[in-house]
Amino acid sequence: MLSERLVDAVRARLDALGLDLADLRIGGTPNRPLVQVRIDWPPSDPPRRVTVDDCAVASRALEAWLDQEHPLGARYVLEVSSPGMDRPLRWHRHWVRFVGQDVSVKLEGLGRVRARIVAVPDAETVTLQPQGREPVDYRLAEIRDARLAVEW
Repeated sequence: MLSERLVDAVRARLDALGLDLADLRIGGTPNRPLVQVRIDWPPSDPPRRVTVDDCAVASRALEAWLDQEHPLGARYVLEVSSPGMDRPLRWHRHWVRFVGQDVSVKLEGLGRVRARIVAVPDAETVTLQPQGREPVDYRLAEIRDARLAVEW
């Protein structure tokens, strides 16, 4: 059910509110899809945090569109929240935004590791430096799960 067309449509509605799409997941069942949307504010100085009011505004805008266009049917469940501490990195622009920060990422041959985002040389590649190793280029399409590393 999650297509580029759906991602682009949700992103356009959030962009109109000045918000950034941090993550979009579709779960549930075909008869009752669960739409999980994580929103964020674009980078700013100082950083702006997502509030409950921001989630409510985004939820109302997305509900109006979902109710009118029915891209997922009429019986969907919508959840809108902030990206949280372990923010997912799903798209190229997320990798660019967080260059220099550590991520928890699943890498082929290494499993889940902590790595620093060294660079994003192009739209398909990220240079990561797993702890204790040299930097290596990885194709974004091959990374299945990446989240900002949480500092405890």
